Amino acid sequence: MGGPTHDSSDFLTDKSAKIFVAGHRGLVGSAIVRKLQSHGLTNLVLRSHSELDLTRQSDVDSFFAAEKPQYVILAAAKVGGIHANNTYPADFIAINLQIQTNVIDSSFRHGVKKLLFLGSSCIYPKLAPQPIPENALLTGPLEPTNEWYAIAKISGIKMCQAYRIQYNWDAISGMPTNLYGPNDNFHPENSHVLPALMRRFHEAKVNKAKEVVVWGTGSPLREFLHVDDLADAVVFLMDKYSGLEHLNVGSGKEVTIKELAELVKEAVGFEGELVWDTSKPDGTPRKLMDSSKLLGLGWMPKISLKDGLVDTYKWYVENVVKQ
Repeated sequence: MGGPTHDSSDFLTDKSAKIFVAGHRGLVGSAIVRKLQSHGLTNLVLRSHSELDLTRQSDVDSFFAAEKPQYVILAAAKVGGIHANNTYPADFIAINLQIQTNVIDSSFRHGVKKLLFLGSSCIYPKLAPQPIPENALLTGPLEPTNEWYAIAKISGIKMCQAYRIQYNWDAISGMPTNLYGPNDNFHPENSHVLPALMRRFHEAKVNKAKEVVVWGTGSPLREFLHVDDLADAVVFLMDKYSGLEHLNVGSGKEVTIKELAELVKEAVGFEGELVWDTSKPDGTPRKLMDSSKLLGLGWMPKISLKDGLVDTYKWYVENVVKQ
């Protein structure tokens, strides 16, 4: 029971099926909406936070009772960097648990055919083996800086599994690696490494700076997946996968922070020097997800990091810089 199974799903063939994408304005949700529409799946139910507060159980229940979607993709979450997680731990555990519990339970009780819950690679132990396989979950202590968020996401996986075991309900989970792309957060204080580098190189280019200084040695290895590839994997999983186990969703390709910085510099067109401040810390030496189970089902990422960075920079210039 619960192993990876190929499902003769009608997810892609029933173009009129009603699909609720929770969190449709974020980096992930917006990419999923674009991908669904490109497949001709246009009966999408979308609600902004002001229209539907997913932390309010009665509101969520009323929404499901009225709309009765057939499929649910849960991409809504409260997310943030290390500083935010350290400052607002109660928000990160409570809000995410509320969103997940309300959406998953209401989906089941109002007859949703299939639900996909999206988590994050931070669910794995701090000292997990590399590349990180799915079965590393709950084998050791979490990274203390984001354990509140991670505990909530682990609970979401376990809730999907519990409803499958008890009710034989088709709830699945996908755990993406580091994502980037249109609608990313380019905030100067609390963005992730890739958008932060892009913003700094852009500002250096505009200000005709001679150099950009980046922390550390540039040696840590990281994995990045364009959000449009994740959206493609989401559609693939909704159509093809019905198993108990959560699946990792990654590119399977590693890049050093130094290589990443050079690629971002090239995409932006900054022609000054790239200087490494080796007195500053490097962070975790390697973080890579083992996505071989998903790849074994027949899915492959399509967007190279080089092409993805060019695409993301174009979006940044048109949507962030020009505002």
